[in-house]
Amino acid sequence: MPARDPRKAAFEANKLAKRLQRQVGEAIADFSMIEAGDHVMVCLSGGKDSYGLLDILLALQKRSPVPFTLVAVNLDQKQPGFPADVLPAYLAGRGVDFRIAEQDTYSVVKRLVPEGATMCSLCSRLRRGVLYRVAGELGATKIALGHHRDDLMATFFLNLFFGGKLKTMPPKLVSDNGKHVVIRPLAYVRERDLAAYAEHKQFPLIPCTLCGSQENLQRKQVGAMLREWERKHTGRIDSIFHALGKVEHTHLLDRTLQDFAAVRATGRPEADGDIAFDVDPLLEAAADAEAGVAAPASGVIPLTRSPNG
Repeated sequence: MPARDPRKAAFEANKLAKRLQRQVGEAIADFSMIEAGDHVMVCLSGGKDSYGLLDILLALQKRSPVPFTLVAVNLDQKQPGFPADVLPAYLAGRGVDFRIAEQDTYSVVKRLVPEGATMCSLCSRLRRGVLYRVAGELGATKIALGHHRDDLMATFFLNLFFGGKLKTMPPKLVSDNGKHVVIRPLAYVRERDLAAYAEHKQFPLIPCTLCGSQENLQRKQVGAMLREWERKHTGRIDSIFHALGKVEHTHLLDRTLQDFAAVRATGRPEADGDIAFDVDPLLEAAADAEAGVAAPASGVIPLTRSPNG
């Protein structure tokens, strides 16, 4: 195969970096994640996502009109074969302030979780407790996690399929102990872009021997489903993701959000009234296009009746 033009490769890498910085900057602005004077603790696992998060935040910090500081924190869980020197060497080389917290959560998880069972829940709780403690010791005002758009989407479907809830990872929330604000600046970033970015940057990746070794996790299966949708149905994933930010709570069944007993006829047009059976021409046209049905020659979308007439 012909050698790749290095100028083109550099151009593509620069374009990717700019896109990621723009997406992270938009997420930070949209959800007010970082404020002036914040001391942001970036949780660094050694995977591509957290490396990318730290690298992008460092780039944004240099030109941000809002001053903030960063500290990288890694939890050494004492996994067998964990290369303890990799992250300190990388962070020192980047001139990043950092803390390595050591706690043997690996042995706890292996002891308490039966062989073949999912380790993620217990491992996550143990890690969270340690990170909250370290955040308090460091005086961090925000805790930044490396969850990306694909993580948010997978969590939504996991809750939908197995938890019976419309719920995902919010870009910003208060920690369960009420003492910290957790942010996810990668909320708008695709995993495939982070993978390409990590390859370009040659981050010294460290594989996880706990959850990373479990192949039959429901999260991985949901991720495969989403990738298949992305391949077969262009725009479907984008549409679902945007829907997470446009919730019509009056058209759902949650009685804690809507006082159905108080619903009365008002005698005037209601913007959020019963439009459940109205035909949206744009949606119908999109559905027809996916099914391979040609639009009418006149360009007018015909109205159809609901199944109940």
